[in-house]
Amino acid sequence: MKCFHFTNGERRDDDEGGGGGSVVSRSSKVSWARSLSVASSSVDTRRSEFDSDSRDWSDSVGFYELLTQRRANDLRIFTFAELKSATRGFSRALLIGEGGFGCVYRGVVRVPDDEQINGLDSKLDVAIKQLNRHGFQGHKEWINEVNFLGVVKHPNLVKLVGYCAEDDERGIQRLLVYELMHNKSLEDHLLARVPTPLLWMSRLKISQDAARGLAYLHEEMDFQLIFRDFKTSNILLDEDYNAKLSDFGLARQGPPEGLGHVSTSVVGTVGYAAPEYVQTGRLTAKSDVWSFGVVLYELITGRRAVERNLPRSEQKLLEWVRPYVSDSKKFHLIVDPRLEGQYCIKSAQKLASLANKCLMKQPKSRPKMSEVVEMLGNIISETSSQDEDIPQPIIETEDVKEETEAEAETERESTKQGNNYLKKVFDIKEMVNLRNKSIGKLDWRIGLLGW
Repeated sequence: MKCFHFTNGERRDDDEGGGGGSVVSRSSKVSWARSLSVASSSVDTRRSEFDSDSRDWSDSVGFYELLTQRRANDLRIFTFAELKSATRGFSRALLIGEGGFGCVYRGVVRVPDDEQINGLDSKLDVAIKQLNRHGFQGHKEWINEVNFLGVVKHPNLVKLVGYCAEDDERGIQRLLVYELMHNKSLEDHLLARVPTPLLWMSRLKISQDAARGLAYLHEEMDFQLIFRDFKTSNILLDEDYNAKLSDFGLARQGPPEGLGHVSTSVVGTVGYAAPEYVQTGRLTAKSDVWSFGVVLYELITGRRAVERNLPRSEQKLLEWVRPYVSDSKKFHLIVDPRLEGQYCIKSAQKLASLANKCLMKQPKSRPKMSEVVEMLGNIISETSSQDEDIPQPIIETEDVKEETEAEAETERESTKQGNNYLKKVFDIKEMVNLRNKSIGKLDWRIGLLGW
């Protein structure tokens, strides 16, 4: 599902590729960004009346100074030739994703000497995002990604390994190099692009991982960051199905202290953007909470937020689920059929109840993401305890198997002896019965003769 810029009938120059505007060099603002100076100096900073109160990273010297103080300086700077070689010339066979920003390829890069283990030459699997020079998302988003992921680290945020910024006769080359997430995106699993459906407990844990990532952005840093494009395609899964948020190109710094929102141009993905943000352009962290509620219903149902291929009454997910959620007898009808009944209905209902809290009409009524993390933890704990109450099949070891066979042999021997004993008893009873019958017949005959 692609990102769109919502217009609401107003023109926003900062979202268009053309038009006048001052060119601002950021190399004078940030000393560490010399390697980005080519890209930075080519970015036009355009402000519309609608966006006049925004605090965009590209316009905030103070914010860059904050990033400078926090920067770990551990991003690698790749050459274009190096990344071209790593992807076999950006082969379509290695293409793993495509969107408005451009294409993402799987690749292998060499680990630097100072990071090698025991001095052994090693390779690193990576995902390489190449900016589409004619795409919707441009330099600004690329710089956002480098600025943010270069300084912020969290287990539930995808790791940025490095970047490439080169200009030559072929034009501008802007690439980002991330850790490779082997199990693709949550969207791939929910839309059956991956053959094996996610188990119910896996869905709960993925939702908690994603919530932790958002909680970190909103509440745990010395500046607040609003993700602004939270959706299933931006939740990636590693080899252990741990979830990490990716694609920070549209992320924005939260409102300064004393202000309740950021006024900004409306961007995001149809079906995920909070209604008050779409209508007014007022962005808060609670806008992300709304998007999280939508994703929870996608986890429950296995459906997209908006699906044009379904009947009209089912195309918008939130409208379709509404009558079922309030009726406990019908609730099971909206649960993902790929689960084939292998889920806890009470757990699913509680997850839907949490989703409804996130989707409250008034932003202030929605929970904070730290509260969401806690509620998800309670749901997971209750679901785990219920699973433990269900008898599990016994996995036999060799010793247990031998003991079981010995017990079975003893039981068979006992049964055999018992059967022999019973056979003798039945034989004796049968002989007695025959004798009694014979005596009865004899008595009858004697009586008849006497009569």
